[in-house]
Amino acid sequence: MTGPRTLFEKIWAAHAVTTREDGTSLLWIDRHLVHEGSFHGFGMLEHSGRKIRRPDLTFAMADHYVPSHDRRHPIADPEAAGLVTTLAANAARHGITHFGLDSPDQGIVHVVGPELGLTLPGLVLVCGDSHTSTHGAFGTLAFGIGASEVAHVLATQSLWQKRPKTLRITIDGTLHPHVAAKDVILAVIARIGAAGATGHVIEYAGSAIRALGMEARMTICNMSIEAGGRAGMIAPDDVTFGWISGRRHAPRGAAWDAAVAEWRRLPSDPGALFDREVHLDAHSIAPTVTWGTTPEAALPVTGNVPNPDDAKDAAGRQAIAAQLAYMGLTPGAPLEGTRIDRVFIGSCTNGRLPDLRAAAAVLKGRKASIPGLVVPGSVAVKREAEAEGLDAVFTDAGLTWGEPGCSMCVGMNGDLVAPGQRCASTSNRNFEGRQGQGARTHLMSPAMAAAAAVAGAITDVRKLA
Repeated sequence: MTGPRTLFEKIWAAHAVTTREDGTSLLWIDRHLVHEGSFHGFGMLEHSGRKIRRPDLTFAMADHYVPSHDRRHPIADPEAAGLVTTLAANAARHGITHFGLDSPDQGIVHVVGPELGLTLPGLVLVCGDSHTSTHGAFGTLAFGIGASEVAHVLATQSLWQKRPKTLRITIDGTLHPHVAAKDVILAVIARIGAAGATGHVIEYAGSAIRALGMEARMTICNMSIEAGGRAGMIAPDDVTFGWISGRRHAPRGAAWDAAVAEWRRLPSDPGALFDREVHLDAHSIAPTVTWGTTPEAALPVTGNVPNPDDAKDAAGRQAIAAQLAYMGLTPGAPLEGTRIDRVFIGSCTNGRLPDLRAAAAVLKGRKASIPGLVVPGSVAVKREAEAEGLDAVFTDAGLTWGEPGCSMCVGMNGDLVAPGQRCASTSNRNFEGRQGQGARTHLMSPAMAAAAAVAGAITDVRKLA
């Protein structure tokens, strides 16, 4: 290409080994992350009689099925235990670095990767998990892949991909106090819709994005998938470089200086063209909560549950009515004050140290009126949180302090919301049955979830600050 290029275009061009006439490219993959759910890919690989092409670029992490509670005993569920054991066996058989239950680096794949410096600007990173987009916060092209694609990457360290379109979402201005990254991405999804970025890689830009720390940027890129995007990216800058510096797998010495010099060339060039552009005013974003069964069904906490009769067409009326029936909500009722039965704070969206700090700041000196589970995103996050006394804040408030993993976000490890119960969750999806059959999920920020724990209802955190 000639002329100004986007961040995405620069990385794609640098990794395209060859391109077919239809525009599909064979991409070199710099990092391949696997977890318990990747067993299908390993099975396909072995069935074909192939070996892993680059075991040194493949990293295995146990996260989806690991227990959130006492780990001194074997995993009780045979299926979960088998998947965790299978991952360890596959890693050992193929010489892959494995962060299992006994590892001091264990945790959610999208938390541990950045922590260890495996996620670096300019790389192409894949994982058999939709929220791989999290890593795009570092100026990385990162996306989830299916089982057959996992097998292809294991065997070849490359992947055929159709080149997506580009969408830049610019958010300028200053966020209000107590408005978090989760509120920002929920506002974005509410604006463009759950399919609004289908077929696109999103680049988030603007003064409000540049003002965010890395953990907040990861939250935003994490939920690009909930907007329908193939990936989400943020241009690397000094905030990025400062966060990466000194991490285990980051370059050092002269290699670091050379890497940073290259990374500074990655941001989109002035005048680079995107297929679409969307603009939001940061000042207009308030603490936000979902009311339905899709992340686009989100409103400011001060809003009211929508009325199906206000929809533009019959399909819209039917969709809203179905969501309200599942969620047990009354049209026109205030969101604030909606009863909550339990709270979940954690996940690859909001299980990092600043997330736990934000929740603890609300809970400190207060008591939760409903049960709740707080699960750090990694052993490192757990260790740092305990060093700061955050675990004591949660347990003193009456919440349960758990062990690192995906936990109640997806409920694969037995942490479930009971049928009909309403959960204030910092996770990324509120689909029917996501947290358990009949569970009703309201997505929100860690501070908002902590406020809900105190009040036993959806509550504007600004009233408790």
